[in-house]
Amino acid sequence: MTHPRVTYDRAADAAYVYLTAPGTLTRAARTVACDPVGIDGTVNLDFDEEGRLVGVEVLGAAATLPARLLESAERLDPRGA
Repeated sequence: MTHPRVTYDRAADAAYVYLTAPGTLTRAARTVACDPVGIDGTVNLDFDEEGRLVGVEVLGAAATLPARLLESAERLDPRGA
């Protein structure tokens, strides 16, 4: 099993987990915002035109996701930011 692509912007404290095959360009047709009870942060679920889940955005990622996942994520900000 391959690991999903994960991007992280430390300045925004936002991570995105891509649930599509690597190299696949899939646009979200609909986003559903979730506000999990008892969790610091917000989760947005992105669905394609056929209703398939294609990605998950996590706001407040540092408090919600494992540090090792964020450390290994593709950075969208300069490492020093």
